[in-house]
Amino acid sequence: MMKLKERISAFAELGLRLRNALPGPDKKGDQQLSELINNQQYKNAWFTPTNVTSAIEALANELTPENLSRWTEMYPGLTRESPPHTVGIIMAGNIPLVGFHDFLCVLITGNRLLAKTSSKDSELIVYIAELLYSINTGFNDMIRFTDGTLSGFDAVIATGSNNSSRYFEYYFSRYPNIIRKNRNSIAILKGDESEKDIQELGNDVFSYFGLGCRNVSKIFIPDNYNLNKLLKQWGKFSGVIQNNKYANNYDYNKAVYLVNKYKFFDSGHLLLKEEKGLSSPVSVLYYEYYNSYNSIMQHIEEMKDKIQCIVGSGNIPFGESQQPKLWDYADGTDTIDFLLKKKHRNNVI
Repeated sequence: MMKLKERISAFAELGLRLRNALPGPDKKGDQQLSELINNQQYKNAWFTPTNVTSAIEALANELTPENLSRWTEMYPGLTRESPPHTVGIIMAGNIPLVGFHDFLCVLITGNRLLAKTSSKDSELIVYIAELLYSINTGFNDMIRFTDGTLSGFDAVIATGSNNSSRYFEYYFSRYPNIIRKNRNSIAILKGDESEKDIQELGNDVFSYFGLGCRNVSKIFIPDNYNLNKLLKQWGKFSGVIQNNKYANNYDYNKAVYLVNKYKFFDSGHLLLKEEKGLSSPVSVLYYEYYNSYNSIMQHIEEMKDKIQCIVGSGNIPFGESQQPKLWDYADGTDTIDFLLKKKHRNNVI
């Protein structure tokens, strides 16, 4: 059984290999990975080479000895070795490698992984696993993938929509579990943001076509805020409209708004609509005015169970919503703490 130090070393090496394998200005990259990145768009049109590369780069940059040590040192219980248990993971497929953090948490705690990948993202995580096998053969007996129904697990982590979560809650209710539902991310603007801040906010809105739960789907802006300031700075993201799936969503939503005579702003590649809700459709960004920063923060606190992250002054810096740290947990649920408590409680999950 691998010790914690070996597991940390393996993931640090994984990060190094991925960074070296990615194409860059001073290197060609690994041919196998380059082909894998390029081929994803033919299986899932949302997974463009740029998006897949961004996802791999984001996780690779986090997998350093320093980050892994800082993260694992937060949990003294990780040094207490005990027999592994099997943790089932149902992975989402909205953006590339969205299930990697759960994959990492299960393995770094010394547990066995039983993963059901999304049909929309089935190859990338398998490639990651194969790299781990080549780094340390001890992972060969710790990772298993399945296309069918999960069985033979001791605990489960499942990520899906609000609809699928009801099924998960019913089916997995007798097991220790983490069940994740839909969440959205927001940005709060104060009106004094620099042009650079606005440009960076564009990354939070447009990366992965806005499909991630960490993508900003709504902004809160002060009364009388000039929305044209945003549209002017976001022209650099106009390339999203070249994606057929994104363009279809844009055309459909624009037609609906025109037919219903809704007021909206149109940049030619993004629609801005005033709306109380949080979950905007693809190609649409909701906005809501506020007249008091304190009151809007109180309002947001009341909606915290629906919010994944907050971008803006005093929160996640502009442009970094899709660059989570190892210790940034989905839905605010500490996955490592969950796994350790279950693993060490009478040595039975």
